[in-house]
Order: sequence, then structure tokens, then C-alpha cells
Amino acid sequence: MAAHAPTTEAAPAPHPRTPASPGSRRPPRSGRAYRRAPYVYIAPFFLLFGAFGLFPLLYTVYLSFQEYRLGGSSPEFAGFDNYAWLFGSDAFYNSLWKTLTIGIISTVPQLLFALGLAHLLNFNMKVRAFFRISMIVPYATSLVAATLVFGSIFANTAGGLMNVLFGLVGIDAVSWTNGNWTAQIAIAVIVTWHWTGYNALIYLAGMQSIPQDLYEAAAIDGAGRFRQFLHVTIPGLRPTILFTIVLSTIGATQLFTEPFLFGNGAGGGSLGQYQVLTLFMYETGFEVGRLGRAAAIACVTLVIVILLVLLNAGLAQLRTRDRSRPLLPRRTPTPTRKATR
Repeated sequence: MAAHAPTTEAAPAPHPRTPASPGSRRPPRSGRAYRRAPYVYIAPFFLLFGAFGLFPLLYTVYLSFQEYRLGGSSPEFAGFDNYAWLFGSDAFYNSLWKTLTIGIISTVPQLLFALGLAHLLNFNMKVRAFFRISMIVPYATSLVAATLVFGSIFANTAGGLMNVLFGLVGIDAVSWTNGNWTAQIAIAVIVTWHWTGYNALIYLAGMQSIPQDLYEAAAIDGAGRFRQFLHVTIPGLRPTILFTIVLSTIGATQLFTEPFLFGNGAGGGSLGQYQVLTLFMYETGFEVGRLGRAAAIACVTLVIVILLVLLNAGLAQLRTRDRSRPLLPRRTPTPTRKATR
């Protein structure tokens, strides 16, 4: 029998491409349109920032070199006279010192309490959601209403709540608004009450981002709750702590509502015992009527805030760099070969 040759099927011919109709082609897009699109999207932010942020800042710097009185004539160039008056004024150094002291006695307890509350709320406990929500209630409360309530609590009379409590333990009534440190402590209590819950929620969010493996490893090594908090939680929260310190520093220099309502005016007490920089600026600009000098106070305050923020950031970066520096490896002695006989 003759062997039949295998038959191979012919491959199908490629389908010819049909030319697209002129109407179905997309119009060419120019590269300039693509490059301009992101600027169009972000333009509203920069327009609003320029109108309500950058322009007032530049105009304040301009006014700081002018002699401008409230309700008077147009501004006249005065050079550095406003700054010379400012750095030669005892009231400026008093307000700067009061801003520093009130900022310290309100920021340090505030952040410590917030860190402790966040550490407690990070555990699995009953009605944890209720306590988390209650932390934000002081921050959501009107600051004016809270200051008025605390003003009645720290009243100078014997009927004030704090003086009533002092009377129960045999302590004489305290004149809170007339004293130097008593007024600052009362204002610091208001600030601490208002901002502790807000910072506690920030710390709590940072704690939940720390891996649980670190806690389990520390527990295996025999570390208790307190040692885990010191060696696991605190290092993991270092960026968050720096963030809250920067925010609290800025807030301390902008403190206005609490001392203004606590003392019923911008004088900061009869002797300026709690007159912070913002009250001093308000009194100079709107009560004395020297807007040029008030603008100089605002510019100096801005420089102080920038320096404090840079100082905090520099210290945190230096501490992080020291911790991340690798240790020098120990030199191991090279083994010597024994002489073969």
C-alpha cells in the first residue's frame, strides 16, 4: 500500500485592516493642555491662600515699618522705629515671659495626661467607644462658654467652687485673678481641659499603628506593661509626639480667648500678670490705636514661632540620628594557623 502524505491545513489569511472612517478618529490632544491641567486644579487653593493668607502677612510686614494710627491719617514710613520701641518696652518682655510660662505649665501636663489617657484607652476594656467619644467633648465645647464657666469656678470670692473646696480643707480663699501664678495656673487649667482629649485621640491613633508583634516580643522577654510603654510605645510614637509638641507650641503663642475672657480685657490683670503676646498686640493696636506697633509685635511673634518649631524639629532629628547610628563592629581576632610538622 502506498503511504499517503500528511495533509496540512492552510493557515487562514489575515483579516485585512479596515481603515477607520474620518469621523471615528479622536481629535489630537496637545501636550500643553496636559501640562496645564494640574495647575488648573490647584489654582483655587493658591488663589484663596494668596488673598487670605499671603497678602495679610505681607501687608502686616509693610505696616510694621509704618507709623499708622487707628482712625488717623494714611501710613507714613517710620523705618525701624516700631521695632526699636518694641525691644525697648518692658511690657513686651513681660508678655513674652507670660507667654512662655503659661505655655509650659499648660502644654507639659496636657501632653502627659493625653499620653496616659491614650495608653489606657488602647487596652481592650468595656465601653471603650464611650470613653473615646467623651474625649472629644471638651474640644467640641465652645471655648467662650468653657472659659466663662471656669471663670466662675476660679472666682476671687469665697463663693467660687475652688475656694469652697479649699475652705473644706482649711485653706483661705485665693484671689485667682489678682495673683501672678494663680492666674496663670487657672488659665493653664482651662487650656489643658480643652485640648487634652484632642491630643489623646491623636496619640491613640498613633498607638494603633504600632505592630502588635513588638508587644508580643517584649512580653516574651519578660517586659511588663510599664516597660512595654517605655520601650515600645514611646519610641513608636516619637513622630506623633513631635507633631503634638509643635501644635501645642503654636497654640501657646496664639493664646487669646482664655486670658482675655478670664480677665475681662486685654490688660492681662492690673499688673499684666497674665498678659500674653496676643493680648499685648490687641491692646497696642485697638485700645492704644498704634497699628504700626501692633504689626511689629505680630511679625516678632511669627519669628518666635518659627524659631521654636525649628528648635523642636532639630532636637527631634538629632535624637533620631543618634539612635539610628550603627554601632561599631567588634574586631574578632584572626585565627592563626598552626605550624605543620
